[in-house]
Amino acid sequence: MATYEPKNILITGAAGFIASHVANRLVRSYPHYKIVVLDKLDYCSNLKNLNPSRPSPNFKFVKGDIASADLVNYLLITESIDTIMHFAAQTHVDNSFGNSFEFTKNNIYGTHVLLEACKVTGQIRRFIHVSTDEVYGETDEDAVVGNHEASQLLPTNPYSATKAGAEMLVMAYGRSYGLPVITTRGNNVYGPNQFPEKLIPKFILLAMRGLPLPIHGDGSNVRSYLYCEDVAEAFEVVLHKGEVGHVYNIGTVKERRVIDVAKDICRLFGLDTEKVIRFVDNRPFNDQRYFLDDQKLKRLGWAERTPWEEGLKKTIEWYTTNPDYWGDVSGALLPHPRMLMTPGVDERHNWTEETKYLSSSPLEASTTAPATSTQSTTDAPQKHPYKFLIYGRTGWIGGLLGKICEKQGIPYEYGKGRLEERSQLLEDIRNVRPTHVFNAAGVTGRPNVDWCETHKQDTIRTNVVGTLNLADVCREQGLLMINYATGCIFEYDAKHPEGSGIGFKEEDTPNFAGSFYSKTKAMVEELLKDYDNVCTLRVRMPISSDLSNPRNFITKIARYDKVVNIPNSMTILDELLPISIEMAKRDCRGIWNFTNPGVVSHNEILEMYKKYISPDFKWTNFTLEEQAKVIVAPRSNNEMDASKLKAEFPELLSIKDSLIKYVFEPNRKVPSN
Repeated sequence: MATYEPKNILITGAAGFIASHVANRLVRSYPHYKIVVLDKLDYCSNLKNLNPSRPSPNFKFVKGDIASADLVNYLLITESIDTIMHFAAQTHVDNSFGNSFEFTKNNIYGTHVLLEACKVTGQIRRFIHVSTDEVYGETDEDAVVGNHEASQLLPTNPYSATKAGAEMLVMAYGRSYGLPVITTRGNNVYGPNQFPEKLIPKFILLAMRGLPLPIHGDGSNVRSYLYCEDVAEAFEVVLHKGEVGHVYNIGTVKERRVIDVAKDICRLFGLDTEKVIRFVDNRPFNDQRYFLDDQKLKRLGWAERTPWEEGLKKTIEWYTTNPDYWGDVSGALLPHPRMLMTPGVDERHNWTEETKYLSSSPLEASTTAPATSTQSTTDAPQKHPYKFLIYGRTGWIGGLLGKICEKQGIPYEYGKGRLEERSQLLEDIRNVRPTHVFNAAGVTGRPNVDWCETHKQDTIRTNVVGTLNLADVCREQGLLMINYATGCIFEYDAKHPEGSGIGFKEEDTPNFAGSFYSKTKAMVEELLKDYDNVCTLRVRMPISSDLSNPRNFITKIARYDKVVNIPNSMTILDELLPISIEMAKRDCRGIWNFTNPGVVSHNEILEMYKKYISPDFKWTNFTLEEQAKVIVAPRSNNEMDASKLKAEFPELLSIKDSLIKYVFEPNRKVPSN
């Protein structure tokens, strides 16, 4: 049997549960493979799942959505990907009953984008599509032989229907375009790191909190469970020994009723099952049984290794050791948690009250029961003076703003409306009733500004029309809008020569029109001058302490083969984003150069990277003329005069001092002398 040897593997959804175990295993066992993982970090993903791999030189994380064709194509080409292991999907059945369109978007459309990218690039030698045993539908209760790989697909819920649909696309691309596809269909998986919307981690966390375990229906539904490390090994075998065009079941013949799983967990926690187990309404349709024939994969040399009792004990030990790993998961612990991912639902909603009905009677448990508040109504906290409405939730700056608000205890909500739809913006404001609006939404390019050159309508719609529309609505409602703009609208000239220390001021007229992105930003900045309710913050080459973020300027240049070496003004987000919130409180308006004082060159940053992060790091410089041959649109290089911002915030650090304090010292890997 021929063994396949990959070189550069792209694993989608690798910050999720199963894929993270697979990624960590491959990174650890095959240091000569390059493992690139792509994940949009949805609610059930966690970068901490990949902590074992992140220091490894053969590992690379990219935050992004498989539905972005430009990003996927870019990764396949720039990373020379020859193998894809496609795990990314929405997987929770309860959620699919409440928000089936999201499942179609992620599971079918996302898969289609990947397949099309494979067809276009023509470089993929293996495409492993990860499906589920649920595509077979319900197995007869008295069946002695499980569903084999050629069994008919008869999905019974929206989730499994989208997975079956994705499989049809995979099969079609294999037959029509000769794409080397392999499909896997797996049983339920359990183990450390799993988001607690799934049965076993949910029951474990509820038991830890002294809450009842909700059983759908009568608990007689039968499922098969495999330990996560056994499943990771199965994918390792399929990767190297699986035959193109084939389907492989990853399963076990050992079955358990849901009620028996609950009883086993109660037993290991020392709980009385009669008092702990509660029966709740069943799902709209709950398959009675899934049963797989696993012989085909066993013939490749794989076998289940971890007995149920051992795996369950390991899983309980992990969750009891890491009780806060996922943060506040009260919503996931509900009997039917499908509201957790439905658009329009506040994800910061306090689910505790909705969970209380589960604990209407005390439990005799060896675990810690939930704390009871003794605060009287007269001690209730006063209403907070601020509430922020933030646009750009999925963007880098928008996401960071939410985290800062949480840290500072400022109430906030993300806008749900599209910027170009006035009625939707008005509805957001009526529902949220904010004191301030922050606009961090905008098109910067996917993955860079070159994208804007061929997507001019999209760029105009968001960067110009959308921004003006939001500013106008805010003015009508008497609201200050903090608008995150760009300083990439200037370039060094005779009055502001490179190295002179003479920076562009707020009142200077933009002189850089090399990219369509910069043109739209200069255009909207000029138009916003008519709005006295707007505070425009010119951000440049943003940097943060998160060196895994592909948008981070340091992350970008550290991954380039060659870089130019030009001094530029830059924005350290860790220092300046909290300042932007303070500017809102101070009612700052007009245009502000939103950069740290001074300039820093590419080489100076990479020297710091070498000093603090990677002593063996090397890079090569090239000229602007050479750079022009590998990019579509020219890039802006300039120095911004930050004296206005410094006068308002005297504590603001220079760019080099801020880099050391906020970026390199927190990420230091090289011991200090």
